[in-house]
Amino acid sequence: MQFVQLVISGIAQGCIYGLIALGFVLIYKATETVSFAQGDLMMLGAFCGLACMTLLGFPFWLAVLAAVGAMALFGMFVERLVIRPILGQPAFSIVMLTIGIGYVARGLITMLPGIGTETHTLPVPYQEQVWSLGSLVINAVQVVVISVTALLCLGLYVLFRYSKLGIAMQAASQNQLAAYYMGIPVKRLNGLVWGLAAAVAAVAGLLLAPITFVHANMGFIGLKAFPAAVVGGFGSLPGAIVGGLVIGIVESLAGFYLPEGFKDIAPYIVVLIMLMVKPNGLFGEKLRKKV
Repeated sequence: MQFVQLVISGIAQGCIYGLIALGFVLIYKATETVSFAQGDLMMLGAFCGLACMTLLGFPFWLAVLAAVGAMALFGMFVERLVIRPILGQPAFSIVMLTIGIGYVARGLITMLPGIGTETHTLPVPYQEQVWSLGSLVINAVQVVVISVTALLCLGLYVLFRYSKLGIAMQAASQNQLAAYYMGIPVKRLNGLVWGLAAAVAAVAGLLLAPITFVHANMGFIGLKAFPAAVVGGFGSLPGAIVGGLVIGIVESLAGFYLPEGFKDIAPYIVVLIMLMVKPNGLFGEKLRKKV
C-alpha cells in the first residue's frame, strides 16, 4: 500500500509537470522557440486566482475561470507586445527574452507590499477531504489534479483533432510559410497559442496551490517540467503528459526509497538516460536533413 500511495502521489505531481510541459510544447510547435517563462506564468495564474477569491470575493469556481481567462489574455498580450517584434532573430535571443519575462513577473509580484513576500493559502473547497480505501488513503486534492488534467487533455485533443482552429494550429506548426500562403493567419494563431499556453499554466498553478501554497518562487517548478517535455518528446503534446507522469513517479519513489537529495536530481538523471537511449524522447519524431 505504501508503494501504491507513492505512485498516486507521483501521478498527481506528474500531472502538474505535464501541464507546464504542455505549455513548452505548444509554444515550441508554433514558433520553434522555447519559453522558459512557463513556470512564472503558472505562478501569476495562482496569484490571480488568489486575488479573485480574497480581494474580489469570487467563489472558487468563478475565480478559476476568471484567472484562466485573464492569463490567456495576458499570454496573447505578451506575444503581441514582446515576442512578435523579435521573431526571426536567433533562437537564443528569444530564449533569453522569455527568461527575462519570468524574472520581471517574479520581481513585480515580489514588489507588492504584504503579498509578494508572503506565503498564501488558496482556500479551495476540497482541501481537507480525504477518502480511505482500506489502508490506502487518497487526498481529494490528488483526485482533482488527476481528473482536471485528464479533462484538459481530452479538451485539447478535441480542439486539435476536430476544430478548424486546432487543425489550422497544426498546419502552422508544421510549416508556417506554407500555412501563410494557404490563407491561414499565422501571426494571430501564434498569439492564440501563447494565450492557450498561459491558460494551461494558470490551471497548473491553481491545481498546485493547495499542495505547495501560493508564493512568488513557486514558478521554479518549471525547471522540473522542462525535463518532462524532453522525456516525452519536445514536439509531442501526449508526450508532455507522459513525460510529466514519468518524472513525477520517479521523483516520488526516489524521495522515499533513496537517500536524501536524490529526489531533487532524479528528474535530471532520467533526462540524461533518455538522451543517451532515445534522444528524441518517448514520442518524439525523427527529423532528417539532407545537406
